[in-house]
Amino acid sequence: MTNARTLTIVLFVVLVAVTLAITIWASRQNRTATDFYAGGRSFSAFQNGMAIGGDYMSAASFLGIAGIIALSGYDGFLYSIGFLVAWLVALLLVAEFLRNAGRYTMADVLAFRMRQRPVRSAAAVSTVTVSVFYLIAQMVGAGSLVALLLGIKSGQTFLGMSAETAKVATILLVGALMIVYVVVGGMKGTTYVQIVKAFLLMGGAILMTILVLAAYKFNLSDLLGAAAEKSGKGAAFLEPGLKYGKEVAGDPTQTFYNKMDLLSLGLALVLGTAGLPHILIRFYTVPTAKAARRSVLWAIGIIGSFYLLTLALGFGAAALVGSKDIVAQDPGGNTAAPQLAQALGKRFLGGDVGGASLLAIIAAVAFATILAVVAGLTLASSSSVAHDFYANVLRKGEASERQEINVARGSAFVIGAISIVLAIFAQKLNVAFLVALAFAVAASGNLPAILYSLFWKRFNTVGATAAIYGGLGSAVLLVVFSPVVSSLPTSWFPDADFAWFPLQNPGIISIPLGFFFGWLATMLSSEKADDARYAELEVRSLTGAGAH
Repeated sequence: MTNARTLTIVLFVVLVAVTLAITIWASRQNRTATDFYAGGRSFSAFQNGMAIGGDYMSAASFLGIAGIIALSGYDGFLYSIGFLVAWLVALLLVAEFLRNAGRYTMADVLAFRMRQRPVRSAAAVSTVTVSVFYLIAQMVGAGSLVALLLGIKSGQTFLGMSAETAKVATILLVGALMIVYVVVGGMKGTTYVQIVKAFLLMGGAILMTILVLAAYKFNLSDLLGAAAEKSGKGAAFLEPGLKYGKEVAGDPTQTFYNKMDLLSLGLALVLGTAGLPHILIRFYTVPTAKAARRSVLWAIGIIGSFYLLTLALGFGAAALVGSKDIVAQDPGGNTAAPQLAQALGKRFLGGDVGGASLLAIIAAVAFATILAVVAGLTLASSSSVAHDFYANVLRKGEASERQEINVARGSAFVIGAISIVLAIFAQKLNVAFLVALAFAVAASGNLPAILYSLFWKRFNTVGATAAIYGGLGSAVLLVVFSPVVSSLPTSWFPDADFAWFPLQNPGIISIPLGFFFGWLATMLSSEKADDARYAELEVRSLTGAGAH
């Protein structure tokens, strides 16, 4: 195991060194705010499509979905379907309009025909909240991954650290690295890291899929049969209802809640992408609206292919590793894919050294995934704090570019610190599940305001702030009082019990509330919408005339 650890640590260090070198190289080209926030709008549709894929195929995709499929079978694949279908909403309703109408952040579109200060303040609060939820998921994944990499299980030590301490140390390390990427590299450095990571992740997933299929002589029926048998759940593993929408005999109320939870999850996954701040700012890095649209098409192709591969990874982990060993390593199932890599390495490359080699490679790829995504998230939230809140709210548009960029860099430190602290408390949760919560919050707060701003003439400042705060507040409130935070063994605080909201995903309540609050506040408000500005926004969003 010592050789395996050495190999792992060497690959790990090489990966970090390469990504840091890319970041430092990119930082030398950061001369203006456009360079820092939008990479100088210099990326092609294919490059941006790869970067979007790199940003979107997060630890939730690689580690979380593979883990949920390995432990819950058919129901786990719902995440793959939801994450992919969501891109159609982003493509049809958001990508082109946002690129034409905005400049650096989501709030540029929201504030175009509204009063700047209240709308930009609300957008900054929402962006940071969604990003922090998402960041927690990535860091939890990083902690689980490195504990596996170093061969640490509960009760074992490494360099004098217990498994729990090693996970905390990893979360601190990832937090420090993501801050460096953003502070030094800005959007250019972050984008290049994401492109490299997308190539690595696709390559790793394709390799593992081929090996899984080869292990069962490319017979899918044999693979699924072995997965069902090893899962301990039999035929139920391959049918809906194991995790979501469970029928509870003699308890119609709980059966109803289970079905609503499934619907709520699906709604959050499908609508969430179009409201994710770190995805929305990617549309500003290309020179034209056409390139924004084409980059989404590239992203759909890359992401769709990857999510098909997660089927083989999840069922392969169930068949070759087994649910018992997966849960023993990580209760949330977040290490299923790396454990599968170890099992495949032993089978095809020979013994422990082969297993350790493939594990080290795949774990390094997964770590690159985490680093790229946390950098994108931190950049989105720190950009919003600097550009929306500091420059346009506090300084009323009179801040210099240099001051704005310095505030963005400072914000990255604060947001990173908050995420680190929260991630330390969330280590038992599955990362795909955590990301689904981020999607619910994004769809509840951001999406109603974006769609109303683009397509409803009467919409005004009062409606925009009500939609953001109402949707965001209801989503966060329902999460706090749900079984995610208390009352279950896998909750954030398992020993407490204040879960009066029965669903684990708030989307089915909070998303309609976001739209309702935006509509109600607009209708009750005496504020007149600016018709001339709406006409200008409409022309710009549809044609690109006057776009930055």
